[in-house]
Amino acid sequence: MPKPTTKKELIGGAQKERAALEELLSTLTPEQMTQPNTIGEWAVKDVLAHLIEWEGMVVQWYEIGKKGKIPAVPSAEYNWGQLPALNHAIFLKHRAKPLAEIQKNFKASYKKILNTIESIPEKELFTRKLYPWTNNNLLAAYFISATSSHYRWARMTIRKAIK
Repeated sequence: MPKPTTKKELIGGAQKERAALEELLSTLTPEQMTQPNTIGEWAVKDVLAHLIEWEGMVVQWYEIGKKGKIPAVPSAEYNWGQLPALNHAIFLKHRAKPLAEIQKNFKASYKKILNTIESIPEKELFTRKLYPWTNNNLLAAYFISATSSHYRWARMTIRKAIK
């Protein structure tokens, strides 16, 4: 799948991959969603919590950057070389949360990231070095990573795990 080059393509890709993920999720029982050690030590609901957290981080980076500040990317505690540790911390933060709460937050987080993308002028999404924190990356790349790319990864990972 080619990388989006317009806001319409970015949103369309996110919507397409999200719909495919939600279609797969709709076939799962609550027991399948909460069974530990389905994906490593994660349950399916932990994958959803992971998506929620990353969507929130990207929105937060943008909101901070929009104010002319430099966000801690990926976080104040972790750098890009420590992603496995960051992802494990996300798992620990959310693993005790009930499925219903995760599902509610999963819907709200998606709505928030889509609304955020829709609010950003296309030029901002596809102009390099507009925000210092993005280095030489497009702002859109962060949103693609947290939406369509991440949804595809989640769908493929879950599908493989439940076979």
